[in-house]
Amino acid sequence: MKAWAIGIILASVAAPALAAPRQYGGLALSPRGDRIATIEGDGHAKIVLRAVSDGKTLATLDPCPVCSYSGLSFGPDGALAFLARDRQAGTVTLELAEADRARPVATIKGIAQTPRFSADGKRIALLVTIGAAKEAGAAQAGVRQVGEIGEKNDEQRLAIFDRAAPPLAPEGVKPLSPAGRYVYEYDWLPDGSGLVATTVLGNGDANWWVATLDRIDAASGTVTTIAKPPLQMNFPRVSPDGREVAFIGGLMSDFGSVGGDVWVVPVTGGTPRNLTDGQKATATAIDWTKGGLRAVVLRGDRMELVAVDAKGFSAPLFGAAMSFGAGDGRVALSDDARVMATVAQSFTQAPAILAGPVRAPQQLTHDNDGEKPLVTARSLSWTQDGFTSQGWLLAPIGADPAKKAPMITIVHGGPAAAHLPNFVSGGLNAALLKSGYYLFLPNPRGSYGQGEAFVAANKRDFGGGDLRDILAGIDAAEKAAPIDDARLGLMGGSYGGFMSMWANTQTDRFKAIVAAAGLSNWVSYYGTNGINTWMVPFFGKPLYEDYAAYEAPSAIYHIAKAKTPTFIYVGERDIEVPPTQSIEYWNALKAKGVPTTLVIYAEEGHGIRNPTNAADAQARVLGWFGKYLK
Repeated sequence: MKAWAIGIILASVAAPALAAPRQYGGLALSPRGDRIATIEGDGHAKIVLRAVSDGKTLATLDPCPVCSYSGLSFGPDGALAFLARDRQAGTVTLELAEADRARPVATIKGIAQTPRFSADGKRIALLVTIGAAKEAGAAQAGVRQVGEIGEKNDEQRLAIFDRAAPPLAPEGVKPLSPAGRYVYEYDWLPDGSGLVATTVLGNGDANWWVATLDRIDAASGTVTTIAKPPLQMNFPRVSPDGREVAFIGGLMSDFGSVGGDVWVVPVTGGTPRNLTDGQKATATAIDWTKGGLRAVVLRGDRMELVAVDAKGFSAPLFGAAMSFGAGDGRVALSDDARVMATVAQSFTQAPAILAGPVRAPQQLTHDNDGEKPLVTARSLSWTQDGFTSQGWLLAPIGADPAKKAPMITIVHGGPAAAHLPNFVSGGLNAALLKSGYYLFLPNPRGSYGQGEAFVAANKRDFGGGDLRDILAGIDAAEKAAPIDDARLGLMGGSYGGFMSMWANTQTDRFKAIVAAAGLSNWVSYYGTNGINTWMVPFFGKPLYEDYAAYEAPSAIYHIAKAKTPTFIYVGERDIEVPPTQSIEYWNALKAKGVPTTLVIYAEEGHGIRNPTNAADAQARVLGWFGKYLK
């Protein structure tokens, strides 16, 4: 799952906004650092090219009025590759814009992502899933489990296209990487002889947690394993001299929720070295430029752009208590690492493009300058069991500081993830704030932002130390604001949904709970979900070798102590946390006489994406908290 990691993205439960802030998607920066490309617009979005010097719009690209765009990537000569998806036709076209005019390179029957130019600019690599049965990623709605199970899976494979060749029709697209192997991420070797990638044999949704770092020959597609690091990997990036590969390695709950230390390993293979071991920060993205290795790190409540060398992270080159890259923690850099560009936002500042010299980027866009914040935000920190946690306390604009108010604690998914500062304008959080609730967003142990030891501190302790951290954080929030301890609510999605279900059996402090796609029984969950390899790094052993470890944090085994009214919802076709987990918990609460309601949304996966379903879920959440907290 993206961003929330084993957790429904609560922000996806949103009613349509009347005037949502302008969004800047897919930001890319040209190698010279002079142009930015983004995807913008209400309804049908277009590709906008801007000058870094003054933010002036240089061109707008829209070669397919019925398509959605993604995968913006500049070549060494400034040409722009991107993807145009025609959902009705079931195709994705790799487009190339030269002199600000686009032409097709290849059309894929299925789905595709992540185009990248070779260093000489003559070839473009692409991840393709030909004849895809579902969207890429375990957070997407799964295919129905009928017939013989597990015999056929989508395969995301590497394909390479000659930039100068005539456009390829779907039947002409031939993947390079071998069948049976799923490719997650990749980077070119500088000499163009091959690519470095994270890959795995078998089902791509289920096995990212055991992926290896591999080299793929650009001529034959032969795969050679470089390393099998002990933890999960993201962002493989090859050094400009082609000798080493850097990657982010850490204890991660899901592909796309990135956090860890920065490691390097020779391209020829060997034992990876951790360059940032013991540092009290979490790398969320890296880039290896001609100007050196760079990382974006989350350090407490700040995101920073830093250099990385054998001594670890440098002092910040740029940093702020904001979210970079539209929440994914990414910064685009020029080839020499002197110019940066990102989309930045906070709880009170709407998204804007920042670009320019890395130590002093300027705000280039002002479309959202008139957006008024709905909240005041405060970063809190507190200590529990020797660990220092951080979280965000959001108060409605105009809240009376002398009047006691209800507060809802929102637990993020993961557990390896973090609440980041994102502008509040619509959706569930905005609706709750407008209804007068304070919101508390804790980052307890297991979260990113305090270093890898903090992330790993809840191994074999789900619902233990992290729940104590959350309760201590609520104490800190009550000292900082007029929170009514008799009107506390709790909600979360996926791992946050587990915590919501679990907390009901551990404390009577909350008066109303909402659990989205939660886990109620780790024993039954292990054998029924589609991604059970994610649990082994956290529990230490598979279920079948250590039943007691999985029973201990299962709410079902403690259901006699549950008293708090709980609203539960989940997607019908959720791969990551099947709806059976919610059904099991709902039945248990009913048997104990605890007020509860369960809604299973048709066709949804690990996230409520259909606008009608999202609006319904939001209305039910507001009604539930309104009934028990107001």
